[in-house]
Amino acid sequence: MNAIDKLLGGRQGTIGLLILAALILVVFPLVLDAFRLNMVGKYLTYAFVAVGLVLCWGYGGILSLGQGVFFGLGGYCMAMFLKLEASDPESTRIQSTPGIPDFMDWNQITELPLLWQPFHSFGFTLVAVLAVPMLLAAVIGLAMFKRRVGDVYFSIVTQAIAMILTVLIIGQQGLTGGVNGITDLKTLMGWDIRTDGAKLILYFVSAFLLLGCIVIGKFILASKLGRLLMAMRDKEERVRFSGYDVASFKIFVFCVAAGFSAIGGAMFALQVGFMSPSFVGIVPSIEMVIFAAVGGRMSLLGAVYGALLVNYGKTYFSESFPELWLYLMGGLFIAVVMYFPNGLAGLWQSHGRPRLERLLATRAKAPASAVKTPAASPSPAPSTPRELERTP
Repeated sequence: MNAIDKLLGGRQGTIGLLILAALILVVFPLVLDAFRLNMVGKYLTYAFVAVGLVLCWGYGGILSLGQGVFFGLGGYCMAMFLKLEASDPESTRIQSTPGIPDFMDWNQITELPLLWQPFHSFGFTLVAVLAVPMLLAAVIGLAMFKRRVGDVYFSIVTQAIAMILTVLIIGQQGLTGGVNGITDLKTLMGWDIRTDGAKLILYFVSAFLLLGCIVIGKFILASKLGRLLMAMRDKEERVRFSGYDVASFKIFVFCVAAGFSAIGGAMFALQVGFMSPSFVGIVPSIEMVIFAAVGGRMSLLGAVYGALLVNYGKTYFSESFPELWLYLMGGLFIAVVMYFPNGLAGLWQSHGRPRLERLLATRAKAPASAVKTPAASPSPAPSTPRELERTP
């Protein structure tokens, strides 16, 4: 029991995880309609990236401005499988070459490229969703961390990789769908993913996977590795001189963050029904960092709330103030950075939690003070003249 308590972050951490689970598993499905719940499901897919950034940036000190790359790769791997299933010969019989995706036919491709052929297998797709982004993260980590490239230089490199991948996807229109991406995704192994019932199931799948990633993150942070990550963030040279391979630890946590992002991208493709390069580039990658910053870059749970709040703000402002919503979002970000530098989690720790503890302490003392002391029994009346004289 002590091990589980330590894993979840003690009593406060367990309560926080249970509150988040109740919110996304019970409250949202009960109070939101199918359309809004699907939007929240899309927000939760971004929360995977934010949780990974808490590990990578908040605890490891590795600010990656290219997490959209891994989100997009996971999404494209899943979209490729779904597109092949939607491009069976019967559904594409009007094409010049039936049996291949429509954008390939438009680009005069007459045979399914070798890159796409393994994605006929759902098992291979599931492995590729994690393996491809994590392998790329390992290659980047080996190239950067072994040479002790870090801080702002690493951030610039990840931005450059995001830009390169975006240009590559757009340029290879016959292989990737170009700027439009991979669209018109309909079924998953014969199951129509466009219905409200399917979207509800996929929402719960995303929610459980997200909670699983949070537990994995808590396990990492509760281990010796978590303490080493914090030590590396604060005094990297001291950890290196102590005999630890700092580069290997950085590569590991960077790969874990990439894997979390890829899971989010795959679930995004399933819930939204398309994947495009607009989720891979520099701008979405910076937005994903903002999710973690608003929620609190040292809090796994706060990252989820940050992703929900920022994306809800984008939706609300764009619907209510279509001409001003970008300025309002910018003002929201500036306000958080200036007045709440530790995000929502820091705001809770400094204001919300002390008030809650005082309230609970006050209520705990109230029953004790409400108990009335028994009234003193009246003294017997004096019966003799001497006693009457002594009575005041």
